[in-house]
Amino acid sequence: MSKVVERWNFHPNSPWLRGIRPDKPVEFSEAFGAWNVYGFAEVEQVLGDHETFSARTAAYAAVQVDEKFQQGDISQMDPPEQTKYRKLIGRAFTPRVVSNLEPAIRKITGELLDAVDEKGSFELVADLAYPLPVRVIADMLGIDSKDFDLFKGAAFDIIENMAGIDFVAGGDGIEEQIHDAEKRLQPLLDYMLGQVVERRKNPREDLLTYLTQAEEEGDRLTDTEIVNIANVLLITGHITSTMMVGNTMACLDTEPAKRDRVREDRSLVPGAIEEALRLLPPAATLSRVTTREVELGGVTIPAEQMILPWVSAANRDPLRFEGPDEFRPERTPNAHVVFGHGVHFCLGARLARLEGRIAVNALLDRYPDFRSDPERPTTFFPSEDMVGVRSMHVLTGRGGAR
Repeated sequence: MSKVVERWNFHPNSPWLRGIRPDKPVEFSEAFGAWNVYGFAEVEQVLGDHETFSARTAAYAAVQVDEKFQQGDISQMDPPEQTKYRKLIGRAFTPRVVSNLEPAIRKITGELLDAVDEKGSFELVADLAYPLPVRVIADMLGIDSKDFDLFKGAAFDIIENMAGIDFVAGGDGIEEQIHDAEKRLQPLLDYMLGQVVERRKNPREDLLTYLTQAEEEGDRLTDTEIVNIANVLLITGHITSTMMVGNTMACLDTEPAKRDRVREDRSLVPGAIEEALRLLPPAATLSRVTTREVELGGVTIPAEQMILPWVSAANRDPLRFEGPDEFRPERTPNAHVVFGHGVHFCLGARLARLEGRIAVNALLDRYPDFRSDPERPTTFFPSEDMVGVRSMHVLTGRGGAR
């Protein structure tokens, strides 16, 4: 078991976080009605073979969601359709575009930390890890800062009140719970639709305007598709970055000697972030469905079966990672699968990593005595398939810190 897991309270249904190894790389789960895939090689095979393991899983889930939520959702597409949409969206996340965002990200990070600098303590998620990625993507989309709380409410509601695994397994009250969440999401959808309609009338220099005008193979995106794409960028995108920053600082806080080493040698910052991603992946599992009978991990799986590749288990596979439960900022290579693998590799990975590097370096620069407040313990989201810091009260060693 890793030290960060020993220290904090994680969801009981995440045994691999506690160092418990699955007996088999692949096994059928009666509870989920799906095949759990744990081994790194097997997870990589599932994610890398879109012809055998399709991303179109919605129709096979125990709980069906309104079709309007799926339009434009590239996570529910396979090539060639997915390729077209990915090209459209990917132009906003090229290496050049992301690199050009660095000054803005540094500025936002500085402003957020300036606001708490002399307090002696602050709450890492509320004061930095959440607002940083939201402001970055909202600025890209052209969203007014006064509306940021609308996105936070929707995102945190999703994480705290329903797990992605619920869609697969179903169960008593789950369908009603999920449909209630859809209703709570409606104000955000209505808001974003209004923004899209406004951009069609009055174009600006922002990502929403680009999406209204973008064309691929003669096709343009519909208003509903743009709304869903924008919401995925805002909600899903910032959740990953928020958890990444929080989880990295939780790992460093748990092991002060390694924190000090990273602070003294900043070349280790990217490695510390990658290790935190590997040990505490924001999304613990993904989903796929078989298109044909296939052999995987020594078992034969029929066609049209739901597959759950557990990223959190694969990232701790001792056949792939030496000392898999240890936090090693210097680990090289560190080819985890947090951002996926194959055609569905996360488009926002480059941006998330840049935000993480800037945020972690800024925290180490300003607060060499950074530590969590023992009187207000760090909490994690109460989710089975999302692993992330919910709140971390930080003592900075400045101002009124104890």
